[in-house]
Amino acid sequence: MSVANSSQTTAATGANQPLTIQKGGFFNQPRAVWAVFFAGIIAFMGIGLVDPILKAIAEEMHASASEVSLLFTSYNAVMAVAMLITGVVTSRIGIKWTLLLGVVIIAVFSLLGGLSNDIWALVGYRAGWGLGNAFFVATALTAIVSLSNSGVTKAIILYEAAIGIGISVGPLLGGELGSISWRGPFIGVAGLMVIAFLAIILMMPKAAGVPKAAAAPAKKTSLLDPFRALRHRPLVVFGLTACFYNFGFFTLMAYAPFVMGLGIHELGYVFLGWGILLAVTSVFMAPWLQRKFGTVKSMAVMLTLFGLTLLAMAIWTDTQWVIIASVVFAGALLGNNNTLITTGVMNAAPVERSTASAAYSFLRFIGGAIAPYFAGKLAEWFNPHVPFYVGAGFVILSVLFILANHKHVKHVDHAGGH
Repeated sequence: MSVANSSQTTAATGANQPLTIQKGGFFNQPRAVWAVFFAGIIAFMGIGLVDPILKAIAEEMHASASEVSLLFTSYNAVMAVAMLITGVVTSRIGIKWTLLLGVVIIAVFSLLGGLSNDIWALVGYRAGWGLGNAFFVATALTAIVSLSNSGVTKAIILYEAAIGIGISVGPLLGGELGSISWRGPFIGVAGLMVIAFLAIILMMPKAAGVPKAAAAPAKKTSLLDPFRALRHRPLVVFGLTACFYNFGFFTLMAYAPFVMGLGIHELGYVFLGWGILLAVTSVFMAPWLQRKFGTVKSMAVMLTLFGLTLLAMAIWTDTQWVIIASVVFAGALLGNNNTLITTGVMNAAPVERSTASAAYSFLRFIGGAIAPYFAGKLAEWFNPHVPFYVGAGFVILSVLFILANHKHVKHVDHAGGH
């Protein structure tokens, strides 16, 4: 996710321009924005794509739940570390070519994953997929904000819509193609990424309405810049909050499919419902909550409800309908929280968006890297209830942490972007 202080910085380029500019309507966007939007949908499919096929992969490759969960761990771990170099790459080759680099890497490693025959090779290819996603994710929001003509707040909502659609379609695609073969979703994403590559190449030319700054940033970023950005406490607060709640998020994503007792098709439909609620709330409900109650208060409520949802899953792990209903309901809570925290981070610290994006995302995906494998191991060591108890505990910890640091982040509701 990308960040900047409204009074000091705007694009990853460092160009000075206030975040409050509102020029056009939500759907009145340049073609380049829609190209990134489309590619974003495909890229974010990767988060939920493997959910319906986790059990099938485990059976096919004779792997345990914790071993299969490494498909999330390697993906998130590499993404977290790679986030630290995305700013360096973007500042040297430009937003467009960084996006294309991410798309190509995703396509190559998803295809290799679909052709693999060993769980450890597949885990490695998912790590490569995470590298590509790092380049794309860290750059996509900056691109949409920089190229949009409807202002930062609407640009964030458009970005979150791409996330929501991608996350919701991912499990459906995974379920449908996975019913043919677990390899289908991986190969399918590779094909879609070819289309995304062509869309960006054709619709994001250096001329024809693309700002020079967005095409080739003038200021080069250092590898140390993300670490310097972490000197700003608000950025650290949001980053660690996301790290803690991602323990719950990826416990739900990586472990819940193993206790639902559903087939590939049915798992796809459950996570489709989860993703639809995530998309709808991120676009329509989260902005209202932010205006009505403020960013931090709304986040605290959403995360508290998410923690209680995981607690219900821990208590009634053996009751199928509770697990299914909880997963779907969690989509609404996570959709709200994702938009709230992204918008908050946008105004958290006076640093360039690409740099703050790298710092924040590094902290955020650490939780996403540890949680999946940890959840599987907890189930093996103890019982199926424990992973949800631990996930709930981390989510509640995220609430306590952000409330304890409220004075350091309350300014985000008074920044120009809002």
